[in-house]
Amino acid sequence: MVAVKGSNTHVSKVTNTYGHKMPYETRSICPECKRVLSATVYAKKEVVYIKRKCPKHGVFDEIYWESVKEFDRARKYANDSRGLKTSNVSITANNGSNCPYDCGLCTNHHNHTGLSNIAVTNRCDLSCWYCFFYAKEGDPIYEPSLQQIRTMLKNLRAEMPVPTNAVQFTGGEPTLRKDLIEIIKIAKEEGYEHIQLNTHGVNIANNPGLAKQLRDAGVSTLYLSFDGTTPQTNPKNHFEVPRIIDECRKAHMGVVLVPTLIKGVNDSDIANIIDFAMRNIDVVRGIDFQPVSFVGRMPKRLREKQRITIPGAIAKIQEQSGGLIKERDFFGIPCVSSVTDFIEAITGNIQFSLNTHFACGAATYVFVEEGKVLPLPEFFDVEGFFKYLKERSEAIKAGKSKHLEAAKILFSINSYIDKKKLPKSLGLGKLIFDALIKHDYSALGEFHTKSLFIGMMHFMDLYNYDQQRVERCQVHYAMPDGRIIPFCAFNVIPELYRDKVQKQFAVTWEEWLATHPDQDPLMKYKRDADKLANEALYKKIYSPNKYLNPGFQSAIYTPSQEYLDKLKAQEEAALKAVADLAAKEKAALERARVRAKGKASKAKVPKAKAAKGKPVKKAKKKK
Repeated sequence: MVAVKGSNTHVSKVTNTYGHKMPYETRSICPECKRVLSATVYAKKEVVYIKRKCPKHGVFDEIYWESVKEFDRARKYANDSRGLKTSNVSITANNGSNCPYDCGLCTNHHNHTGLSNIAVTNRCDLSCWYCFFYAKEGDPIYEPSLQQIRTMLKNLRAEMPVPTNAVQFTGGEPTLRKDLIEIIKIAKEEGYEHIQLNTHGVNIANNPGLAKQLRDAGVSTLYLSFDGTTPQTNPKNHFEVPRIIDECRKAHMGVVLVPTLIKGVNDSDIANIIDFAMRNIDVVRGIDFQPVSFVGRMPKRLREKQRITIPGAIAKIQEQSGGLIKERDFFGIPCVSSVTDFIEAITGNIQFSLNTHFACGAATYVFVEEGKVLPLPEFFDVEGFFKYLKERSEAIKAGKSKHLEAAKILFSINSYIDKKKLPKSLGLGKLIFDALIKHDYSALGEFHTKSLFIGMMHFMDLYNYDQQRVERCQVHYAMPDGRIIPFCAFNVIPELYRDKVQKQFAVTWEEWLATHPDQDPLMKYKRDADKLANEALYKKIYSPNKYLNPGFQSAIYTPSQEYLDKLKAQEEAALKAVADLAAKEKAALERARVRAKGKASKAKVPKAKAAKGKPVKKAKKKK
């Protein structure tokens, strides 16, 4: 890495324009031949584009962000990154000059792993048309062994200066593995504090008690696919979601809903998704909206029609919530690095830090109290406080007293809080001071149980690819060959990373079946929608909106009349069978009583005595 004199900024060996005003230069790739190309990020008609020209395939000019204003607001939080002291491909003297074709992580990568991913299988029992992973039926089966998974976990923990502390097990569909509980326990053994399971949840819905087993083994959060509140917007698991939520509620397991947003498919349902989460806030901890990435099964020709970006999704939230949740309530993910910087300045210890690219994501917190929806920025000056924290950090680094700067924080916190709007149950000032100065994070758990996290994470595809984002990625995949790969290299260029390595470590169906004779790799889930929709739980979970557009009822599924008639006939037949059985039992009981009475009467009849001098005559037997 190249260090800028007088700064801890790590500048790319390829580009040094991160955080610059538009237009600025970066690097991208040709979507057709994958050649690395110089690219320009620029503004046109209040929309941000990324443009490059391939000598063979011509010009590609793709939407990057749908709002120049929001892009520039997020850009303010572009910040320094400390880089890595360890790299997995340093043995080849890789400096990132061939990015993104020599990942692993290299010496030009700017950030430690924030969330690691380990794909535990490429099998899935669903076939969603918009799946980015695209597990092809007929491919060799990739399921790393327990020892390989342990080794990957160890590699992630060996990162310096910040060991990886959070892992997500993903797939395919991870719940198809019979040894999933063992995998989770291994992660706990290796020191991971946060374990997340990425799943469609169908198997949790259909296996009561599985959620509790996962929770007891160490799963912190269920990262649940949830693309909408209706069968049309969420064909994946709409009918199973009520059972999933119920099982997680019983297991005291937090859930993060993960909707893939596709323009014209489910972007009209965004506020209803948020309201659904608010109605189940005791178990749903957050929502992580993911604007669609045109990889995997997603048809590339529909980009213009179906592309939606982070500011486009946020604008939809403001519109559909009637302004209760506003565009200004969202902040770029790296804004929180000012908190990390201050704690590092106070303690002198390196902290976990989110220095990801400002265009990768955005988020806010929303509180629900006494039927009211209150975003965090409504009662807390987020921007002003982060700016103040940065000033205090710089003062400490310049030699000012840590105790004096900490005292300034104590006396200044309340000036950033509007106590008239502050939720009654939230002691925000004390919570912030305890976390920043006392390093007591126990109150943060209470913060999360009273609020709903609403986040955005937009993964790239071949058309909007920006190398600066790859260099600053903090969502990484561990692979069994020892490398650690940024998400948008792993899934966007699968022929070099995901598919190539998984085929290398995969087995044929015949080999897999030899060790799993009771499982069918081609098995696909078949639901009984009528049965699931007729359950009381279904009607309870999909109740009318309460907070955003109160009273609005999503168009949920009504069981077919044929099914209801059949169910009624089955119920009547069951009742008749029960009545017949009861009648038979009653008759049998009556016969038993008669027999018993007869025996009792016979036992009481005295034996006849013979008259004196006369023999007793025997009764003649009846023929």
